[in-house]
Amino acid sequence: MSVNYFSKDGLQKIKDELKDLQTKGRADMAKQIAEARDKGDLSENAEYDAAKDAQGHLEHRIKQLEAIVGDARILDINSVDTSKVGVLSFVRIKNLKNNIEVKYQLVAEEEANLASGKISVKSPIGKGLLGKKEGDLAVMNVPAGEMKFKILEISYD
Repeated sequence: MSVNYFSKDGLQKIKDELKDLQTKGRADMAKQIAEARDKGDLSENAEYDAAKDAQGHLEHRIKQLEAIVGDARILDINSVDTSKVGVLSFVRIKNLKNNIEVKYQLVAEEEANLASGKISVKSPIGKGLLGKKEGDLAVMNVPAGEMKFKILEISYD
C-alpha cells in the first residue's frame, strides 16, 4: 500500500468520478448489454462482445479508483515543512540549459495535468524536485537526458 496525498478538491474529484461510475456508469452499461443481448444469437453478436468488453474496462477503472481512494490522505499544509518542495507546493524553477523559468505545482499522480502546470510527484521532474529548498540545484534524468534546474521559489498558496 502506498499512500497518495491529495488536496481536498483533488480527492473529491476522484470520489465523484467513482460514484458516477458505480451508479450511472454501471446502469448505462447494463442497459447496453441488455440491448445487445436482445439482438439475438450471442455467438455472433459483435455489439454484445463490445459491450461486455466495455463493462470489463468500466469495472477495472472502478477498482482503480477504489484503491486510490482507499490509500488517499488529504494533506494538511499546516503540518509540512514549507521551506522544502513537497506535495501541493508551487515551485518556480529555472532550466539551466535554456534559462527558461517555469512554475509547477506538485500533486498526486491522479491530479497531474501539465497544461494546468500540475506535475506528479512520481514523475522524473517531480521526484527530482521533492525535498529541495530555494537556491538548490536539482539534477534529474528524464527521457530526453539529464536536466538541471535551479529552485527559485517555493510556496504553498
